[in-house]
Amino acid sequence: MSAIGTLRTGHIGLNVTDLERSLAFYGDVLGFGLIGEGKEEGRRYAFLGQGGRLLLTLWQQAEGGYDAGRAGLHHLAFEAESIARVRAAEAALKARDVSFAYEGVVAHREGSASAGIFFHDPDGTRLEIYAPEGAEAAEAPLESAPTCGFF
Repeated sequence: MSAIGTLRTGHIGLNVTDLERSLAFYGDVLGFGLIGEGKEEGRRYAFLGQGGRLLLTLWQQAEGGYDAGRAGLHHLAFEAESIARVRAAEAALKARDVSFAYEGVVAHREGSASAGIFFHDPDGTRLEIYAPEGAEAAEAPLESAPTCGFF
């Protein structure tokens, strides 16, 4: 064990270009509730969560969209309760014309029981909603690499 003990992810912070647009996406589309926010010009932010637990912070500090070619965040994955919930998320996102990397729920790799949907937020940040089991029949879009690695 490490000298600092066991760690787990507490929350994720994302820089965004337009806080109102991102609040609508993460709140209205993905179902995160507003826990707190800062409205002072030049210091706009929002704390979002579910069930009172902080999961995501948004900081209006970016001048441009997500750049997959730069070091840093590769993608952000959210675990759903079931494949049925992943499919419900897919339908809700499609109704809002969200851009998907693959068509439908796809397996993480050939023969995997875990699968998800892969899409982008309004700033182009790569996102995933997945379930760890229940998708044994789903196909993987890539044979040679994990699905979540290249979108």
